[in-house]
Amino acid sequence: MGNLLGLVILVLDVLAIVDCIKTIKDTGKKVLWIVLIIILPLVGLILYYLVGKKK
Repeated sequence: MGNLLGLVILVLDVLAIVDCIKTIKDTGKKVLWIVLIIILPLVGLILYYLVGKKK
């Protein structure tokens, strides 16, 4: 069960990083969000979709 959860988090992290790269934010903010997602996979993912991704 733990392997499946890890795989799901990995896939969601990759999707968040790709989404972050596609945004029109400046490069510094993109790098900051990508580093945060990589260092803190679950927390960074949640924070990106709650705070970083504004429509």
